[in-house]
Amino acid sequence: MPPKKKNFLILVLIFILAFLAANLDYPKYFNRAADFLNTKLSLENKGFKFPHFWNLPFKLGLDLQGGVHLIYKADLSDIPQKEKEDSLYGLKDVIERRVNLFGVQEPVIQVQGEKLIVELAGVVDPQKAIEEIGKTPFLEFRERKSEQEIKKIEEKKKEVEGKSFEEIQKIDNWQLAFENPFKSTPLTGKYLKKAELAFDPNTNKPMVSLQFNDEGAKIFEELTKKNIGKPLAIYIDNQLISAPVVQEAISGGKAQITGSFSIKEARDLARNLNAGALPVPIKLISQQTIGPTLGKMALAKSLKASIFGFLAIILFMVLFYRLPGLIAGLALSFYVIFLLALFKLIPVTITLAGIGGLILSIGMAVDANILIFSRMREELKEGKTFSLALEEGFRRAWPSIRDGNFTTLIVALILFCFGTSFIKGFAFTLIFGILMSMFSAIIVTKSLLRVFVGTRLEKIKSLWV
Repeated sequence: MPPKKKNFLILVLIFILAFLAANLDYPKYFNRAADFLNTKLSLENKGFKFPHFWNLPFKLGLDLQGGVHLIYKADLSDIPQKEKEDSLYGLKDVIERRVNLFGVQEPVIQVQGEKLIVELAGVVDPQKAIEEIGKTPFLEFRERKSEQEIKKIEEKKKEVEGKSFEEIQKIDNWQLAFENPFKSTPLTGKYLKKAELAFDPNTNKPMVSLQFNDEGAKIFEELTKKNIGKPLAIYIDNQLISAPVVQEAISGGKAQITGSFSIKEARDLARNLNAGALPVPIKLISQQTIGPTLGKMALAKSLKASIFGFLAIILFMVLFYRLPGLIAGLALSFYVIFLLALFKLIPVTITLAGIGGLILSIGMAVDANILIFSRMREELKEGKTFSLALEEGFRRAWPSIRDGNFTTLIVALILFCFGTSFIKGFAFTLIFGILMSMFSAIIVTKSLLRVFVGTRLEKIKSLWV
């Protein structure tokens, strides 16, 4: 394929992607246009209409959306040293389940030493969330109800199937359809001494080993004796964790939970069981509430600063590098459009620190363009043709661009691996920004500059030098 045709196809693809990404970033105008055409052409009456573009919201962090930032300290004084880490991470899993049930979308929960940091974005009632989090995890074993009771539940489920809630309420004993098929037993987490990851000696498959205390061993033996061939369900905070089938009566207070577990799944289950069994109280030591109004103000100010900074960069590039600077401005616009679309699709939680990482990555993208244009100028001053100067400029600038971005990428990865939530947000957006900036400089800018090869504009040196 001729180089010009290939470059043309690349540009067409870039512009199509930019159009789609821009509408994903801000679908308001596309949707308005679709509504206008549907109304003007009366398309709805003809059985066809222009659809709306996918309206996917940005995922905002605590500092931009408002919410609550909590720090808890776990009391591990009664926990053996080797079990402290598992207890903390078990508590983390339990708290995560609780706040999800409470209605908080994607909470950020981190373990730092003996502290638990909980960030709940968009929480309207922080006090209720605090109350839910502060409860001690509760582990219990439940046995299956009688066959007669199960049959009644199944029949009632079929009876209410496909009906609205108003219709369901008119059915006699409709609540029966929503009853749990398992009922509580005396065996709870207070009788469990330990749960740990183990491996089947015959198949080498991962499983979970349980150890009860003396009183728990007696209760467990009685339960397994009367439930042979039936599942014995394990619940933490009223949420089903596992329901292994009892193969035989088990004495001695030891049992195994087997199944198609991965090592991670078995380890997590053991950790959750221990969290339900161990009384690990947590104390709230810090609370910071950010109102939604303050979050909106922070977002508005950060966006304003970003826009002014971006325009200042483009102005500098145009004044100093003339036409290449204008092309770099267009490439940077594509860069921002693509990056924001990626943030929506992944999705990335955008915080003030994350916006800082985005702005810094724009600086990295500008730096790459400056290196390229400076090399191009040198090549043109030596009397080389525009086409040759363009290729040489990119070839010679690439090692500096690669090394500069690679070292920044390493630092960003270190920050992401070892930093706290806000630092992670900064590092994450910086990493994506760096990768996208390299695409912008090497692919987009180069493709746009190649358009001028063989045209009259390439001969006007004042535009390039």
